[in-house]
Amino acid sequence: MKPIHFIVGTMLGSSEYVADHLATLVPDDREVNQHLSPDLNDFDLTIPQTWILCTSTHGAGDFPDNILNFIDQLAIQTNLKHIDYAVCALGDTNYDTFCQAGKTVDKMLKDRGAKQIIDSLNIDVSTGEIPEDHAQHWFEQWQDKLSS
Repeated sequence: MKPIHFIVGTMLGSSEYVADHLATLVPDDREVNQHLSPDLNDFDLTIPQTWILCTSTHGAGDFPDNILNFIDQLAIQTNLKHIDYAVCALGDTNYDTFCQAGKTVDKMLKDRGAKQIIDSLNIDVSTGEIPEDHAQHWFEQWQDKLSS
């Protein structure tokens, strides 16, 4: 079975909490890795794997500091055909750059041949609702696709 990698972009911890929660929902027989300081060199891009990217948007549509190096590495990558992925983005609808980091990484992955498992989830953190609840509902809709 394909390993599952949670790739986290966070400034204040909300995206990390979401990734932590989603990781607990993955069946115990699956290899799960969490990357808080992701580096593309840590991934064997020649083998099938699943990436679940959980990222917030910072500033004017920017990525959190901890994922910037990974994004720069992705920008020069040309072949991600062995990657299945899903994006869970956190943002605030009071800003016109709502979930922009998630939207940007989604496009980057598609443009490099990665296969999207499900439409991205954009969570509005300004509602006061618990982001993990929204993420769990989203994850439960497609977690059966992780079985391959």
